[in-house]
Amino acid sequence: MTTRQKPRATDATLVWERPEPASRPSPGPLSRERIVRAAIALADAEGLASVSLRKVGAALDAGPMRLYGYLSTKEELLELMVDAVYGEMASEGPLHGDWREALRSMAHRIRRAARVHKWFVELLGGRPHLGPNALAHLEASLAALSDSPGFEDIDAVLQAVGTVHAYVIGAIRSEESELRAERESGMDKTQWQSASWGYLQRMIATGRFPTLAKVVRDATHPAFDVVFDKGLDYVLDGIAAQLER
Repeated sequence: MTTRQKPRATDATLVWERPEPASRPSPGPLSRERIVRAAIALADAEGLASVSLRKVGAALDAGPMRLYGYLSTKEELLELMVDAVYGEMASEGPLHGDWREALRSMAHRIRRAARVHKWFVELLGGRPHLGPNALAHLEASLAALSDSPGFEDIDAVLQAVGTVHAYVIGAIRSEESELRAERESGMDKTQWQSASWGYLQRMIATGRFPTLAKVVRDATHPAFDVVFDKGLDYVLDGIAAQLER
């Protein structure tokens, strides 16, 4: 007796290879590109949580049922949005230089994209994105390392690219969390520190937190750009040390 298995999605079900409906001039022309542009504009203005097929349809003067001819789910819309951002990154041209410079360029491209589209980082991580622009970005990142000494093993290439990617996601999520806190609280980082300073002084005065006291006294607390680049240097130096072994 065989076990009935849940049907798996086939390539034909993926939005990347599914044909669009025939163009109709009325009540208004639609395309996946127009739908995605409208969704990105909505997310840029109001955040990712505001994106729905109903709101995107309203922005295009089209009912949500018309959108279902171009995509099947909101998840497909999000994938299309992510791929459009990868397309913006690809427009910057190929990655140049040695492996360190290539990985540094990759990291900064992702960070710049996340600065423009603050919702982008929310959709990064987890399973790889399979859109054509996302695949092109991944191919360029892997290819930039695959011919470098020490990266003859494709597993080493994957590990290095994945490590930098994980660092970038964590760093820009931390940045965005701070910026979101500023927006929601109405206090920037300096104002928040001033409001918390009395409490922090009292806690340090207990003597239970000597290392934190040193941070408060001696740390420079540089800007986001400096912190990002310094952290990236640590990651790249770690990869270099691994190659030397």
